[in-house]
Amino acid sequence: MKIREERFRSALYCLLAFLLLVTFCGAPTVFAGEPQWVEVRSPNFSVVTDAGEKRGRQVAMRFEQMRGVFGALVTKANVNLPIPLQIVAFRNTKEMRQVAPLFNGKPTQLAGLFQGDGDRSFIMLDMSVENPWEVVFHEYAHQLMNGTLPGGTDPWFEEGFAVYFSSIEVDSKEARVGKIPNNDYVILQQLGMMKIADLFRVRQDSQTYNESGDRRTTFYAESGILMHYIYDNQLLSKVAAYFDLEENKHMPVEDAIRQAFGMSAAQFDKVLRSYVNTGHYRYYPIPVPASISSNNYTVTPLSAVASNAVLADIHLHSHDYQERALSEFQDILRSDSKNAAACRGVGYAYLQRHDFTQAAEYFKRASQLDSKDPRVHYYNALLMAREVGFGGGADLPDMTRELETSISLDPSFADSYALLAFAQSMSGDPAKSLATMRKALAISPRNENYLFNLANLYLTNRQPDQAIAVLQSLRVTDNPTLASEVAGALAQAQQFRQMVEEGTAAFRPRILLQRGENSESQGNPQSNSETPIDPPVIDPPVKVQTNPGPSKFVVGVLNSVDCSADPSAILTVVSGSQTLKMKIADKSHVILIGADRFSCSWFKQKVAVNYREGNPGEISVISLEIQ
Repeated sequence: MKIREERFRSALYCLLAFLLLVTFCGAPTVFAGEPQWVEVRSPNFSVVTDAGEKRGRQVAMRFEQMRGVFGALVTKANVNLPIPLQIVAFRNTKEMRQVAPLFNGKPTQLAGLFQGDGDRSFIMLDMSVENPWEVVFHEYAHQLMNGTLPGGTDPWFEEGFAVYFSSIEVDSKEARVGKIPNNDYVILQQLGMMKIADLFRVRQDSQTYNESGDRRTTFYAESGILMHYIYDNQLLSKVAAYFDLEENKHMPVEDAIRQAFGMSAAQFDKVLRSYVNTGHYRYYPIPVPASISSNNYTVTPLSAVASNAVLADIHLHSHDYQERALSEFQDILRSDSKNAAACRGVGYAYLQRHDFTQAAEYFKRASQLDSKDPRVHYYNALLMAREVGFGGGADLPDMTRELETSISLDPSFADSYALLAFAQSMSGDPAKSLATMRKALAISPRNENYLFNLANLYLTNRQPDQAIAVLQSLRVTDNPTLASEVAGALAQAQQFRQMVEEGTAAFRPRILLQRGENSESQGNPQSNSETPIDPPVIDPPVKVQTNPGPSKFVVGVLNSVDCSADPSAILTVVSGSQTLKMKIADKSHVILIGADRFSCSWFKQKVAVNYREGNPGEISVISLEIQ
């Protein structure tokens, strides 16, 4: 008995000694129930999760599979995501509520959430529920369409495809495509169906599309059913013909339906109702690409600080939590002043507030701490662009280096290509800038800002016909701000085409940049998050100067402007040893570059002027560029 007590006492001492050794040697203390975060990286996705490595691998695999299925559905070899995506899988509903949108001050109940923004998108999943996929795959489909399919399509097609895609079932062997949820039948039976012509007329700004209610519910259900009907009957080529007739040839909806589908809108209504009433649909198996395997995924444990930075980043990109996000990032920096992710987050928060000085400071700190973050290098370049307005050009080499670094770190970061294209144009290499802008559009072919910029770059390359074609394709935009820009740009491009034919005037484009601000659209691909950078811009003239004689060009200093003989103006321009008196016949209609409107108070202003000489001593201004 005594020996047994001594052995027990000895074992107890050993155990105590071991616990003391673990404690004082600094081994991590893990408490039961405390989340352990890891990052799982697959070839195309990053999944951050506290639901365990196994579940993290499953989530990454599921998204890789869905990406492969999308490529099969649209028969596209290259499937792009135009905005970087971060997936976060929470182990339970309580943690999911940390990021859920607020309603009346309380988090909403949801199993999955897609949160879109200009520089990063997030997908959040509650891994404790049975099916968190349907909602996020609907929005994921929109992102895939934006990054893969050129040109916009009508809302019924966009939403119908997203509904079709979100119902896909995937396992390790195949994807089953085309299942129609039972509640879609119930909705259409109880609420009735829209006429097909009315469905096709719905636009992004339509009440049906934007306001909650029975009609919006019907719109989504019927769009999904219609997409199933189209796939079941192999009608995609007829859909393409319809879009060409409606959008490009401006044919009325009913006429376009009749010509593209070979039946009237009323006949189409009967056919679709019959399809719904039968309750029969085709269900397609698609083999999952054999190359998709989770064996080569990497798994990295995350510290509490790193996981907190991810959650703060989600909050930063959510309208409901932005103030909280800034506080969270600042708390991280108080405990770890060299945390690059927190520096980037604080910089982004200040950029949203238009506090460019503070933003620049934190982005600079972030790039010094982590030179491998492409977003930091992009925002450094963007701030340079805002500070100098591309006027002096002194920072263009630094800006270009930052953008090239960003692209080398993330070759799919479209915004970096778009900004680099403009920097190249301002550096005097318009041909190279045009090629770079095309790369941005290859990644994000539906980005209307990029298309607008492409048109401007065509003009800098003296290709007005191509510019006009792009601008005409943008006239159907649902973005009213951009529509106004396009209307003015078309008038300018058409005048510039005449000037090119006459051998006159150069062109400096206006660029629209993605703003570093939060979009409240929650993934709406038509949300307007662009802001024009300050000059240069051309105002549309009423008529073209047609004075005889060849055009000439001079760079100098505008010493004074005489507006006493309204509407004309006399400019005094000094260039070297020359002092030139140059007349503008109508200052309201002169081709003006680098300023929004003409000013009679310009003084000691660097300018570039295209002009013609008439009678001795008469110099008529063709265009005036404020530098």
